[in-house]
Amino acid sequence: MSDDGSIDRIVEKVLARLGRSGGEAPNLDGRSCASCAVPGQCASLCPETTARIVREGANRVSSAPGAGSVPKNLAPLIDHTILRADATRAEIETLVDEAKRFRFASVCVNPCWARLCRDALDGTGILVCTVVGFPLGANAPLTKAFETRRACFDGAEEIDMVINVGALKSREDAFVEKEIRGVVESAGAGVTVKVILETAYLDNDEKVRACRAALRARAAFVKTSTGFGPSGATVEDVRLMRETVGPRMGVKAAGGIRSRSDAEEMIRAGASRIGASASVAIVKEE
Repeated sequence: MSDDGSIDRIVEKVLARLGRSGGEAPNLDGRSCASCAVPGQCASLCPETTARIVREGANRVSSAPGAGSVPKNLAPLIDHTILRADATRAEIETLVDEAKRFRFASVCVNPCWARLCRDALDGTGILVCTVVGFPLGANAPLTKAFETRRACFDGAEEIDMVINVGALKSREDAFVEKEIRGVVESAGAGVTVKVILETAYLDNDEKVRACRAALRARAAFVKTSTGFGPSGATVEDVRLMRETVGPRMGVKAAGGIRSRSDAEEMIRAGASRIGASASVAIVKEE
């Protein structure tokens, strides 16, 4: 575990790489971050500084709800995705090549492709995301935990798990929380767990309860959909999820996002990550 001195040295190195020195990075009007009246909105208030931080190697930039304008380059917010049952090795290799070219946040693939992607992306800073309990969420908790351990062994750095939707609708919230916690603990430190709610099956009360279970279980994100349900992400669902989890968790919008305008709507509603198979088309609109 890093001590405070180590953290300070890392911060100084980052600031030096950005051409800064002496502690706090300046805001647009020359103020320091510490004096900023609206913390957590770096992407909209200081877009150039944020972009430079991403170019220096950051994989994520956090933002508080209500950040307003979306960044010009959406690629670092997108999980470039193929989860079709008939996806071939050639298609996975193309997915990886596109992720390198456009600098997406991650590639999101079925578990059987995790090792291939990890080997191909080694040293690029692009993450490997895979799915657990996918797409129905009806596996036993121990099965989800084992899937998670195996995926991490194969190189996954992010896990998108599907909750047991039937258990949630049966008001077995403790069960849902326990299975999420089992995945989080199996993933271990340094691995991001995103909890897929499959919102198309849920009413608003169930969506709120699922978000709270994920928050209590210390997951990193809540996610709208698998892309295999009756419908995908909606602005209303993203907004409700963000209102429920506040700034403490990420919100991933996935399912049916096919254009830049779709992605922008989700980001304005509170999404901090986008899952899409149309990623290249989205970024080419820029």
